[in-house]
Amino acid sequence: MSTQASRVCYQMVVFGLACPGPALLAQEAMLAPERFALLAWNRSSGDRATFEQMRECGFNLAGFVPPDQLDEVAAAGLKAIVHDSRVPVVLDATLTEAEVKKRAGELADKVAAHPAVFGFYLADEPNARSFPALARWAAAFKAISPDKISYVNLFPTYANADQLGVGSYVRYLETFINMVKLPYISYDHYALMEDGSLRDGYFQNLEIVREAALRHKIPFWNVVMSTGCLDFAEPSDAGLRFQAYTTLAYGGRGISWFTYFSAPVGNFRLAPIDHFGQKTATWSMLRRVNMEVHRLGPTYIALKNVNVFHHPDVPKECRGIDTAVHLGGLSGGSFVVGEFVGPEDRPYALVVNKGLKRSVCFSLKFKAGGAITQINAQTGQPQPFAGEQGWLAPGQGMLLTVRSAATSKPAVTGADARADGATGPRTVK
Repeated sequence: MSTQASRVCYQMVVFGLACPGPALLAQEAMLAPERFALLAWNRSSGDRATFEQMRECGFNLAGFVPPDQLDEVAAAGLKAIVHDSRVPVVLDATLTEAEVKKRAGELADKVAAHPAVFGFYLADEPNARSFPALARWAAAFKAISPDKISYVNLFPTYANADQLGVGSYVRYLETFINMVKLPYISYDHYALMEDGSLRDGYFQNLEIVREAALRHKIPFWNVVMSTGCLDFAEPSDAGLRFQAYTTLAYGGRGISWFTYFSAPVGNFRLAPIDHFGQKTATWSMLRRVNMEVHRLGPTYIALKNVNVFHHPDVPKECRGIDTAVHLGGLSGGSFVVGEFVGPEDRPYALVVNKGLKRSVCFSLKFKAGGAITQINAQTGQPQPFAGEQGWLAPGQGMLLTVRSAATSKPAVTGADARADGATGPRTVK
């Protein structure tokens, strides 16, 4: 076993955990984008080393890439969404259906068979008046390359009526889904503000998109911030965790990070790669979050999201703990909880600390009773939930499940576990 592996195992033994062995420690398996997308949102360009560094940061989609760089993307072990001049960025509604099919065919003939191609870029934040044109492009690509997606990203709830092109956000979303007929929903909502506040509507947007995704039986992706710009907050560990874990709590199947490269405009700053091509502190912070998604992924993607609630503070148009399907109690902070059903109807809960400044020590119980297990976000392996496992950093989430009450005595966890003499190290304050 290597020195690093020995050190990790020593640390795990100290804290009462089973050593996973060198095979697990060396594992760098990553989710395929077809199962959970981690997209570097924006145009991407560079040599093989650029894309290898992007994969090292935990991405499985390299962003919007020109056709002539697909070989570099594939060599780095990534896929990409093709961005090409044949598909106009400003969709021209005057193009005939025949012309759309011709252009889509030319691009697909050139690149669709390439192993790096995940899909084709169509538009970002389109007005509803663009939906008929988008529908023609999406239909053309689907007919030619049914295994590739057409990429469209939608406005957030804070877009105004002129931007949306219809009277309400719900109507905007429903019209798009029914007309363009994509197999997923992607939208953006940038909510972490420079003054430390959370923009009103972040959770309401998640609620609306989640409900639409469930209604139409399609997954959704959330586009969130990994750069400082305008009056939005500069990236932080807490902010990156918060955006990722709240998306997971709502059952999301993709996270797009805006942006990976610092844009050469305005006050864009502290993206993972700066204006001079160098890693910033954000790169390492984002890698940690992305890799936690990959580690939780094999368990997470097998789950069905059945409810989301907030406790004790409930944002407008969201649900409270009175709607809980699995949990019979939760205390210790301010939380959003995604509830899931896993294989064999096993209950799961993803508990997220909504606070961005303070860690919390929390306690919870499942209605089913039984011993609670945590899915470790660093290893992806189950482990007992007791003692100091009951702490969540700002913005952090934890995926928990419970064994059958018939084979386990009821668990007392978090702060209550220490008072009742649970095993594991005591919290030091």
